[in-house]
Amino acid sequence: MTTVGLLYPGHSAEDDFPRMEVMLDSDIRVPVFHTDIDEDARRPDSLRDAGTPDRLAAGVEELRMAGAESLVWACSGGSFAYGWDGAHEQIAELARAAGLPASSSSFAFVHAVRELGASRVAVAATYTEDVAALFAGFLGAGGVEVTATRGAGIINASDAASADVDRVKELAVAGNHPDAEVVLLPDNALHTAAFVPELEELLGKPVLTANQVAVWEGLRLAERRIWAPTLGTLFATREPPVGAGEPRGIEVRE
Repeated sequence: MTTVGLLYPGHSAEDDFPRMEVMLDSDIRVPVFHTDIDEDARRPDSLRDAGTPDRLAAGVEELRMAGAESLVWACSGGSFAYGWDGAHEQIAELARAAGLPASSSSFAFVHAVRELGASRVAVAATYTEDVAALFAGFLGAGGVEVTATRGAGIINASDAASADVDRVKELAVAGNHPDAEVVLLPDNALHTAAFVPELEELLGKPVLTANQVAVWEGLRLAERRIWAPTLGTLFATREPPVGAGEPRGIEVRE
């Protein structure tokens, strides 16, 4: 059995993860451990507040007791809002506290784009434009070219979590760009696990979503490979995971 421990802020779309367990149909487990948040809003200051060391450390011991082999901070905004260097420091500290290889949804997006052999992406974000721009800047620092960025202006995680499949499709189509090889939906509050292939068929290209890449990243850190095309193109590649051989537990500066 492989266990990927997920730290997740508050309560929004965490039911995506047990759904993915079923879709993986294997001995993989992805237990979720909740961290506290003061407010539901996704503003730069509140996102940084969600990712402070004290908040993240509070969920570590329970996660370790569950037998996790890797750890992912499943909060894109609570990572990229710190910037590239700050997000590295955040994950390095988390890895030291947990004694486990660790990453975040934000770094997962960068690694997943490389896994797909792509370099140009479009960002279809639920966030306001200023927060979406922070994510685009994070991707750029990781060597990913952002051809277009669109923010839908959804401030609260609960509002993003209530978006149905048709609304998610609208977001993806609106954020797509003809020059982009991949479309990214960077919001862990957005339910997407059940219909990534539908999004890819609609857009005619790979789609990466926050909860999807968080699980993939945890498996990458645990050095576990699985074929699960029902979770999209990312889970249908066969080459060794990108980053295999990198030091485990701390993200590598690039």
